[in-house]
Amino acid sequence: MEELKEVIKSSRLKQLALTHRSWANEKGLTENNERLEFLGDSVLSLIISEYLYKNFPDYPEGELARIRGQIVSMNSLARAARRLSLGEKLLLGKGESNSGGKNKDSILADSFEAVIGAVYIERGLEKSRKFVMENLSFIIEEVFQQCDFRDAKTSLQEIVQQKFKELPQYNIVREEGPDHEKWFVINVFFAGEVKGSGEGPTKKIAQQQAAAEAIEKLKEKNE
Repeated sequence: MEELKEVIKSSRLKQLALTHRSWANEKGLTENNERLEFLGDSVLSLIISEYLYKNFPDYPEGELARIRGQIVSMNSLARAARRLSLGEKLLLGKGESNSGGKNKDSILADSFEAVIGAVYIERGLEKSRKFVMENLSFIIEEVFQQCDFRDAKTSLQEIVQQKFKELPQYNIVREEGPDHEKWFVINVFFAGEVKGSGEGPTKKIAQQQAAAEAIEKLKEKNE
């Protein structure tokens, strides 16, 4: 994962994302990270909703909402914040700091959303999407393992077996970054050609996206 200083270039914006209202109140400041948190919450919801919509084509709205809720829960976001050591970087007032605020799930989750908001403001949706997927990939993997659902990869396999009497093959096109910060680009191949491409911080996520794209192309062809 990238260091926060590499993700957010503006020192002012980065500090604002890490400024809790308790610090701002003590220092007589008018700004804290709550507006960025508000924005980041919406950006996060969009990114995860889009990901689930594309990768779980057989799932109804209620199930998509349930899975999204697990991924963006306060506990999940707090865990992601801890992996970024946001607690150590937060600017908290004395009272909040003395009561263990740097390790409170609610404060950490809010700060993670504020960081997303800052990334979006400075670098746009694509960089925000990459930041979110990199930092929540371990949560998404856990949800994959804990839930019994039909994902895009499973759906595609059934379609390809039935229609083409073969299995889709997933090939790594590109693998970037050091071991702790991998980014994979993967194609899915069947019926003699590449049918979909996906990318992400893990092979599973990239494969899911490639499968989802292949399913969409097959649907368009049949319409």
